[in-house]
Amino acid sequence: MNVMPTPPARRPDLFIATEGEFAGWRTWSRDSFESNNGPFWHKIEDDGTVRCAFRVEAKHLNGMRNVHGGCYMTFADYCLFAIASRELEGPGVTVSFACEFLDAAREGDLIECDGEMTRAGGSLIFLRGILRCGERRLFTFSATIKKVKRKPVAQAQAS
Repeated sequence: MNVMPTPPARRPDLFIATEGEFAGWRTWSRDSFESNNGPFWHKIEDDGTVRCAFRVEAKHLNGMRNVHGGCYMTFADYCLFAIASRELEGPGVTVSFACEFLDAAREGDLIECDGEMTRAGGSLIFLRGILRCGERRLFTFSATIKKVKRKPVAQAQAS
C-alpha cells in the first residue's frame, strides 16, 4: 500500500492512499491497535459527510470464517473519530459504546459505515452508525466521545 503523509505542520499522523482501491482516502498512524487491525479508511465528501470503509482480509476473520465481532467494534470506534474529527479538533476518548451484531461478513467483502453526530456539547460528542456490506446491515452502534484537554508537558512528565 502506498501512502503519502499530509503536510507535517498539519497532521503528521494522517496519511492519504496514493494508489489502489482506497486512493485518495485517509487513515491515521497514531493508533497502533487500529493500524495493526486495519487498514481502516475514511474520506470527507464534498458535502462534509464522512465515509469510512475497509476491505475484509483473512486477518479480520474468526474461526467460522466470518468477520470477528471485535473487528466490527474496532472499525466502528475508528469511524467514531473520523465522523467527529472536525468537532474534536484534538484528542478524545470513547467513554461509552453500545452495539448490536446483525449479520456476518466474509473475506473480500467491502464494509462501509454510515454515521452521524447526534449531538456535540462542550466536552461530549454523541454519535451513532451502521456498518453495511452493500445493502446488508451488519452492525449498529452508538457511542460517546469525551474531548480530552492536553496536559502541559511539565505537568504530564510529573504525573
